Amino acid sequence: MSRVVILGSAYPLRGGGLATFNERLAREFMAQGHEVIIYTFSLQYPGILFPGKTQYSDEAPPADLDIRVKVNSINPFNWIKIGRELKKLRPDLLVIRYWLPFMAPCLGTISGIVRKNKHSRVVAITDNILPHEKRPGDSLLTRYFLRKIHGFVSMTEAVASDLMKFGVDESRMALCPHPLYDNFGEAVNSEVAREKLGIEYAHNLVLFFGFIRDYKGLDLLLKAFAKEEIRELPVRLLVAGEFYTRPEPYYDLAESLKINDRVIWHTRFIPNDQVKHYFCAADLVAQPYKSATQSGVTQIAYHFEKPMLVTNVGGLPEMVSDGKAGYVVKPDSEAIARSIAQFINKSEAKTLSNTLKKEKQRFSWERLVNTLFDVSGKSI
Repeated sequence: MSRVVILGSAYPLRGGGLATFNERLAREFMAQGHEVIIYTFSLQYPGILFPGKTQYSDEAPPADLDIRVKVNSINPFNWIKIGRELKKLRPDLLVIRYWLPFMAPCLGTISGIVRKNKHSRVVAITDNILPHEKRPGDSLLTRYFLRKIHGFVSMTEAVASDLMKFGVDESRMALCPHPLYDNFGEAVNSEVAREKLGIEYAHNLVLFFGFIRDYKGLDLLLKAFAKEEIRELPVRLLVAGEFYTRPEPYYDLAESLKINDRVIWHTRFIPNDQVKHYFCAADLVAQPYKSATQSGVTQIAYHFEKPMLVTNVGGLPEMVSDGKAGYVVKPDSEAIARSIAQFINKSEAKTLSNTLKKEKQRFSWERLVNTLFDVSGKSI
């Protein structure tokens, strides 16, 4: 048995992708017999930098996890305190989620202190090396963080390539696909799901799910719905997620394209206990991203065995096999519209659902845990 510490987002922060991932990973370590503690943020983002309505969950805390709310992302004295505390705790493995250069000083400083105990191995799961929305100083901050880490696990070739551009040797890296999000419950009938969501529409439903940011290409999807090849088809678009950018340009675009009667807006934070209803209500899950590394949305869609439409950017084509799990297209409204029309006109939902059942077997939490130990140099 090993002592493992996961340093990253978790309850009481809201269960978006990072918190949900870290809590599910902790449960997999526990299932394999390891002792696990999650160190999460007492302050993750200053309010001025947070684009949503609230950072905190109103759900009940997970009773099965040891979560310690201690890390302040902007207080250097706190970083030193937490670093010393973890150094003394001497975990065999410290797993750090790295997704944003803003976090580099905090996470890098803590890592640098912990590894001085000459026992703990520090491994970073790198969601991104540089963010989708770049800012001055990103590279400098990232380099600071990378110098403090023993090993790296990336979930796509695109992120692995970025690591090598920063001079990380391949011997310190491992690749493991993003595991399935299998913690949102069992699937329900689409009619039941739509009734739960108050959606009366009975035909094809395309889902855009998750925090809405400009790089995710919702504008491309709206434009696709205005194209002639799908304008007359029995299909609607369900947009589910909180805006992390100005909403007005998207509402105005739908109005100018005269497609408001074809779009269902559920633009709020979607709590974990409602996620399954959105995916089960959908026939096709669309991710028309303009840039990407990997996405947790695909892994929820795999769990509920829903075909996907993704763009050929970043690591998305690695995750979604074209013609097996769905469609991989250019980030272009014409290409998106053609694939949606093909999906509906050829009634491909059942065929794709059957083939993606095999595809989803590539993605397991056990594999990720094994990869983390392998790249750390610690035996399980």
